[in-house]
Amino acid sequence: MFNQVFFYAEPGFVYHVRTITGEEKVVSDVGYNTYLFGRYNAWKRSMTVQASAGTGESLTAESEGAMASALLPPLNIMFLDQVDADAEATVRFSIPQDQDNFLKLAHEYRSPENLLRTALIPAFKETLQSTASLMSAEEYYSGGRSGFNSEFENQMTNGIYIVRREEQLTLTNRKQKASANATLGDKQEDYGDETKIEFVVNKVVDEAGLPTRKAQKFTNFGITVLDARVTDMRPNRKFVERMQLKQKASADRAIAREQRIQEEEQRLLAIAKGEREVAERQAQAKVEQIQRTTEAETEKQLTLTDAQKLKEQAAIAKDTAQIELEKARIEAETQRTLADAEAYQKEVILKADNALAQKLQAEIEIQKLWAEAFAKRQVPTNVFGGNGAGGAPVGSDAETKAFMQMLTLDAAKRLNYSREVTQSK
Repeated sequence: MFNQVFFYAEPGFVYHVRTITGEEKVVSDVGYNTYLFGRYNAWKRSMTVQASAGTGESLTAESEGAMASALLPPLNIMFLDQVDADAEATVRFSIPQDQDNFLKLAHEYRSPENLLRTALIPAFKETLQSTASLMSAEEYYSGGRSGFNSEFENQMTNGIYIVRREEQLTLTNRKQKASANATLGDKQEDYGDETKIEFVVNKVVDEAGLPTRKAQKFTNFGITVLDARVTDMRPNRKFVERMQLKQKASADRAIAREQRIQEEEQRLLAIAKGEREVAERQAQAKVEQIQRTTEAETEKQLTLTDAQKLKEQAAIAKDTAQIELEKARIEAETQRTLADAEAYQKEVILKADNALAQKLQAEIEIQKLWAEAFAKRQVPTNVFGGNGAGGAPVGSDAETKAFMQMLTLDAAKRLNYSREVTQSK
């Protein structure tokens, strides 16, 4: 009887209770609740739809120990550039707990399995495929992974974009050439209009310029998206091979670019070394030039200094000579004056006594000389002689005296004075 009246509400579930009297209610509290011989079924508060590798399709909506409410194998989707891939993704939905929305949901879908099978799983698949049609596989694997995940969560929450696929004519940056012609060398002929056709997906916008969306039907029952993630993406084998070739080409191009950069660096290094050597030589030449200029300037200054010194010495010598000349002139003038004075004095004396004193002094000196000479003459004590033939002298004293008198007279004659003393009048 107790089990027909009461049931235990587990945590993490919302219960749809129908009593025997036809009353419906929503039970979300944990613990015992009554259902009065009626019926009840459990709905998980959060339902997870997951597509992952190694699993088949299964629904375990009311199983508490299951990994997800719905497990799916990886979904095969098609990118914009017609590349298919197996996608693994997870979306977690939140079931409404207010009575109006929950009863409306329960009346519409009757069970969680039916809700998953007819609403949540189809929305999951459609949104994932719609997101794949917004970009190409090249874009996805070239850095668009985060943008893909963001668009997937956005469309699961707010609705799927209504898009229009259009052809777009674009210009290529690479010059296209015709088939090789050996006679033309590297000047091959161009062909084509250098354009290509691309398919792009444009979002349809409304009058306000906002993208139009296809609303998710489950949001009408108060179901919200808690989390949406794309966990893995495996493209087909041909695309993988193409990406490997592209990766190899990109790696080769990167290696070639690095080699080109290395060669450029080597060239710049050689140029830098040459410039450094030239700079060193110029610096050395400049140092030598400065040294030689300094030495020449020093030598010049020394020469100028020596010349200035010689010039100053010459000027000093000139001044000294001028002074000496002036001094000599003065001395000469003095000597001339003294000589004139002495000559004048002598002239006056001579005029007064006819230079008698001088003449007498001269005669005295002459007599001294003859006397000394006579005294020192070397003759025998006894001289024998006489008047020989012709009266030849024999060196007697008389002869010597006569000779001395003759010399004295000759000297007096030479001195031009008279030995007689005259009385002055």
